[in-house]
Amino acid sequence: MRKLYIVKTKEQFNDLIHKGKCQKNKYFVVYSQKNNLEYDRFGISVGKKIGKAVTRNKYKRKIRSIIDIYRKDYLKKEDYIIILRNRALTLNYQELSKELISLLKEEN
Repeated sequence: MRKLYIVKTKEQFNDLIHKGKCQKNKYFVVYSQKNNLEYDRFGISVGKKIGKAVTRNKYKRKIRSIIDIYRKDYLKKEDYIIILRNRALTLNYQELSKELISLLKEEN
């Protein structure tokens, strides 16, 4: 994922969380809000309860990979914050991908 497609600052995260719409399932919480850009932007948050840094970074890489695949098929011009929940640790990559993409599709 290129840096262009990333929500980076704390202010952007807080704005999305407070003003954006929220979708939840057992494994993810996704906040979204329209942007005025020609592309989607994503922010990923994996809390310290998930595990140590190695584990958190592994799941961030998995989510980025899923987003890269998803982004090619759909373009909504929105900003997203994806928060991983503890239960997602039991899923393999295919199940994780299926759950996240189904949640992002529900955003319509």
